[in-house]
Amino acid sequence: MNQLKSSIRNKENIRKRNFVIKLILLIIFEIIYAGDTFFRPFLEKFEIFNQIIRALIFLISANLIFSLGRFITVRIYLRRREETKVQPNFVLGIDRIEGLLNSFAMLISFMLAFGIKPLEFLTSITIVAAAIALLTKEYITNIVNGLIMMFSDQLEIGDKIQIGRHIGFIRDITLINLVLKNDSGEIILIPNTMALTQDVVNFSKNNTYQVIFDLEIPSKNEIHLDNLEKLLIEKLNHYPETAIVEGAQLNIMERKAETLLVRFQFPIKAGEKPTEIRIKKDINQALFQWNYEQRQS
Repeated sequence: MNQLKSSIRNKENIRKRNFVIKLILLIIFEIIYAGDTFFRPFLEKFEIFNQIIRALIFLISANLIFSLGRFITVRIYLRRREETKVQPNFVLGIDRIEGLLNSFAMLISFMLAFGIKPLEFLTSITIVAAAIALLTKEYITNIVNGLIMMFSDQLEIGDKIQIGRHIGFIRDITLINLVLKNDSGEIILIPNTMALTQDVVNFSKNNTYQVIFDLEIPSKNEIHLDNLEKLLIEKLNHYPETAIVEGAQLNIMERKAETLLVRFQFPIKAGEKPTEIRIKKDINQALFQWNYEQRQS
């Protein structure tokens, strides 16, 4: 079985056990609240505890309904999807929606616990709610865009992408940000709105992507770029199964008064992370050594 699919099902089994526990708690609270038990005189004497139990019943009931809907949705998704086409994004999106619904249910539960009628409360703060909606418009837009990405197959967790000048692997998609981790281990947070409105290059959707090296060298000395290109290509020839040597090229990107900006780039097959790291080290070492020799001469 696909490892991702198996992992999702294991987590679903844990959630099912939690579902049973919450169902038992709901039955207990329902008996205490509505049944003729020895708790009845206590609840009639202290109305606040009666309201708290009522709020807990509402909260657990809502949570059970949302969990049941999640179980059914994920189960149908796993049955209809082939092993290799299961995406963590979909399950992540379902989890985020469930979390939002549970947050609303918790808010209503607090109102019930303090004796506030939710419908009357929401009606009384209509103007305030409209002002809050205007102030949080960007956050709401980010949430909607985040859900769009979660249920889309264009971006998946684990993909290597480029947004603007940032390149990295998708580690998480939250309701506010797209979380990237670059090759140096830095975490980059990109607002979901930016991820959907800017040009995005998804290297993982193709079997290859470009690796780029930039080097600034003095322009005063005589420079033989052909020799440098041959040197770097020789390094790539050590990795024929990963680097695509035919696509390698060395170009002058910018001419300045005293320096030249030189770029060496080549395609590399996706999914070869350990080999990619070794190639980058070899290319960097070759560039540093060549630059040092040029400065000495």
